[in-house]
Amino acid sequence: MTAQRRGISKNPESSAIEKKIKRGNAQRQASSWRGNVITLLLLAGVTGLVSWMYFTWTDDLTHTLVSRNEILTHPRVFTVECSEDYKKYKRFTGCTPTKCGRAISDSVVTLEEAQKLRRLAERGLSLAGSDGGASILDLHSGALSMGKQFVNIYKYFKNEIRDVFTEEDFELYRDVRSRIQKAITETFGLDSKQMYLTKPTFFSRINSTSAKTTHDEYWHPHIDKETYGSFDYTSLLYLSDYGLEFGGGRFVFMDPSSNRTVEPRAGRVSFFSSGSENLHHVEKVTWGTRYAITVSFTCDPDYAIDNPSLP
Repeated sequence: MTAQRRGISKNPESSAIEKKIKRGNAQRQASSWRGNVITLLLLAGVTGLVSWMYFTWTDDLTHTLVSRNEILTHPRVFTVECSEDYKKYKRFTGCTPTKCGRAISDSVVTLEEAQKLRRLAERGLSLAGSDGGASILDLHSGALSMGKQFVNIYKYFKNEIRDVFTEEDFELYRDVRSRIQKAITETFGLDSKQMYLTKPTFFSRINSTSAKTTHDEYWHPHIDKETYGSFDYTSLLYLSDYGLEFGGGRFVFMDPSSNRTVEPRAGRVSFFSSGSENLHHVEKVTWGTRYAITVSFTCDPDYAIDNPSLP
């Protein structure tokens, strides 16, 4: 996820992606038509047929990989066929995706840790924030949304920074990042020494305020490997609860046959290979505030970044 709008270049692969997006739009239009048919059938009293049609059509359109109400005792892993994207880049044995997929876990980060990280994000973002609905805080580069632009929080607020963050905050952040990396390497069978943190890695705060710039338009379908060539694995740690603290804002994988959603839950970690096998978007937040951390990984040491430290 990023707060920038993505453009998709016109090539054979992007054409396939556009077809996926158009197919999703067509399915949503079909859903409206189906709703009218169901209404007519209800009026006619054909209840059993309506139930069958509703569940069949709904399953074709959207499938929930994991709901907010579920608490996963074991990671839920879904394997998908790797795209051709990775062939365009230098390969790194033990890291470059050969086994692709997506996974969700509720056991990597505790609720208490997620709450502490959320308070960290709230304190940092309270210093500024976007005029639109999407604000970011990057502890690595110092980037902080302010109005319609970004500032370096370490320079702009250098006199207040140690009143906002503590060494314990950064220690927890580094520890959680390390555990997420471990979960990814174990799930995909990677060599942890061959995978590196990369940029951008950031906190996000999203609400229903209208977008003021393209940086606020987080909802566009995109592929992380195309947007950031360095990305090989993407992860998100959710810091707030879907349906309780915000509406909309579900994470949506856009597969050829249907959309597959992840409902955020504080402490839940979702991760996936970054190629076009995992085309995705985030639904627009309709009410409340959604907090999360995007943590990104690369196989290329030239794009590695260090853990952040408090100035």
